[in-house]
Amino acid sequence: MTIHSRRRVLQGAAAALGSAAFAPALQAQNTPVRIGYAMARTGPWAPGAQVSQEPNYLLWAEQVNAAGGLDVKGTKRPIELIGVDDRSDIETCVRSYQKLMGSDKVDLILPPWGSNANFAIAPLAQRFGYPMLAPTALSRKLIDMNLSFFFSILQQPDRMMGALVDMLVASNVKTVAIVYMDDLFGLENFAAINNALKKTSIQVVERKSYPLGVKDLSPVLRGIKEQNPDAFIGITYPPDTILASKQAKEVGFNPKFFYASVGTAFQLYRNVITAPGAEGVLGMGSWNSKTSAGAKAYFDAHTKRFEGKEPDRWASGHCWASLQILQAAVAKAGLDRKAIREFVATTTHKTIVGDIQFTGSENTATQGSVGQWQNGEFEVVWPASMATAKLNPAKPAWK
Repeated sequence: MTIHSRRRVLQGAAAALGSAAFAPALQAQNTPVRIGYAMARTGPWAPGAQVSQEPNYLLWAEQVNAAGGLDVKGTKRPIELIGVDDRSDIETCVRSYQKLMGSDKVDLILPPWGSNANFAIAPLAQRFGYPMLAPTALSRKLIDMNLSFFFSILQQPDRMMGALVDMLVASNVKTVAIVYMDDLFGLENFAAINNALKKTSIQVVERKSYPLGVKDLSPVLRGIKEQNPDAFIGITYPPDTILASKQAKEVGFNPKFFYASVGTAFQLYRNVITAPGAEGVLGMGSWNSKTSAGAKAYFDAHTKRFEGKEPDRWASGHCWASLQILQAAVAKAGLDRKAIREFVATTTHKTIVGDIQFTGSENTATQGSVGQWQNGEFEVVWPASMATAKLNPAKPAWK
C-alpha cells in the first residue's frame, strides 16, 4: 500500500463480504464509508502536503480501521480513502472534487493542501453540501466568504502575524525586513503583518515579494543585510524557507531574529539546515509532543508509522485535530452531512492541540503563536499561555 495509489481500502478488523444471505445490519456494518480527497503528491505544493496532510489521513484511517472501523452513530464501518494527485494544479484539484462529490458521491471529503486550493474548493463543497474542515488554509478572505460548510482549523493571518509582532515588540526590536510569496497566502500574511506593525514604532526597512518556484533569493538577502535589520520576516513556503535559510548563511546574514513561515516546523528543515544550524530560527508553530498527552501519543504513532518521519509542529497537529473533530461528528450525527456541519459549528471540540471552537468558519479558540528551534526541538515560544519553552531572544550564528 503506497501514498501514490489511486484508491486504498483500509479494512482493519472488518470481515469480507462472502454471502448474499448476510443480515441487513451486518451488510451495513461492512459497507465502507467512502472518503474522498485530492492532494499534491507532485509539484510545488507536494513538500508541504506530504508532511502536514496526507500522511495524517492515512494514519487516521489505519488507526480507526484497526479499532474496528469508524463509529457511524453506533455502527462501526471501515473507512475507504479515495485519494488522487492534484499535481499542485488548481484546475486539476477542482475537477477532482467535482467528480468525488458529483458523480462518485463519496460519503465525506477531506480538504486539499494550502490556501489557494481550499479557496477554490470551499465554494464547491458548499454547493454540494459537504463539510470541509481545513487544516492548511490561512485566508481571511476565505473566512469572510461565510460558507456555512467550511471550517478553518489554523489560526488566521491576523492572529499569527499579530502574535509575531507582539513578540518583536516585547523583545525591543526596532527594524525589520520582510520578504513574501506573491500568492494568496503571502499577500494576506503580508497585509496582516503590515497592519500589526503600523500600531508599533518598528521601522520596516525592506519589503520584497517573490514568485512561486523562486530559485535564488541571495540578491534580496544581500540587499537586506546591508540595511542590518534586527529581524528578518519571510512569509515563505517550505522550499523557499529552506532556500532563504541556506542563502542567508551563505551571504553572512544573521539578524537577531530570523523568521520564516511554512516549513520551519518540519523535521526536513532541521535535517537540511542541521539542528545546530537551525538553532534560534523562528517560524509558524503552535504545538509539539509536550503540548498534551494526546499530542505525544499522536507524535509517537506518526513517527513509528512513517519510519522516523515526524509530523510538523504546526499544521500536522491541526490536521489531526480536524480528523478528531470529524470522527466525533460522525459518531454523533452519522453520515447526515447537514447534521455533521451543525455539530462542528456548535460544539467545543477537545483535540490534541487544545480546545477548538468556531465562530462562523473561523477557529477562534486557538491563539496566534510563534515557534523556535531549540536544541533540536521546535518549541512554542509565544504566547506564554501556549509556550513549551522560553524564547531565545538572540539567534546564534549560522552553523
